Amino acid sequence: MRSIALFATFAAGAAGLWADTAQERLGDATTVFSEIMQTPDKGIPQDLLGKAQCIVIVPGLKKGAFIIGGQYGRGVAECRRPNGTGWTAPAAIRIEGGSFGLQIGGSSSDLVMLVMNRSGLDRLMSDKFTIGAEASAAAGPVGRTAEAATDVELHAEILTWSRARGAFAGISLNGATMRPDDSVNRELYGKKVSNREILASNMAPPEAAQPLIKELDKYSPRK
Repeated sequence: MRSIALFATFAAGAAGLWADTAQERLGDATTVFSEIMQTPDKGIPQDLLGKAQCIVIVPGLKKGAFIIGGQYGRGVAECRRPNGTGWTAPAAIRIEGGSFGLQIGGSSSDLVMLVMNRSGLDRLMSDKFTIGAEASAAAGPVGRTAEAATDVELHAEILTWSRARGAFAGISLNGATMRPDDSVNRELYGKKVSNREILASNMAPPEAAQPLIKELDKYSPRK
């Protein structure tokens, strides 16, 4: 019972940390992506980014640790437009998951994921999926190019990276669950809309998404 109470306390605190608006979260996602890509030798390889079907950015993923460890974050996903011109409007996502065991302390990190193929895209558009179980995932390579990471690219549906305290590296997210964040989508679009409706269409993005789309176009032109 004490473990459950501590877990509930952390969840309540995390909810408070999420008390920003959808527009602010889009701004944070833009900042995270821009800062990472401005250091090409230590960032996401641009050739992988150019081949990716979608990108997911979660600014400030919260990892807490009392008796039960857990990860909680809210972010945005964008995919290539069906007509091949640029990026879609953003779809809101929530990621959560945990590991059991004795852990102490807590941390916050920025999470970036590339969805590399159609199978991964279909997972992203679903109601919920578990990374590593329902969608194959691997820690993404870091550097200007990914020529040495061909095997990773061919076998993983999703590549994942994390930035914490200025350090950027590929990480494993196996066991984390991703789902649509319906309340944030409603905030962004003024109506109920699914992630599939957003990511599989050419619907107009909200004004707050334009800086992120501009950055994506800058660093990931389709070859």
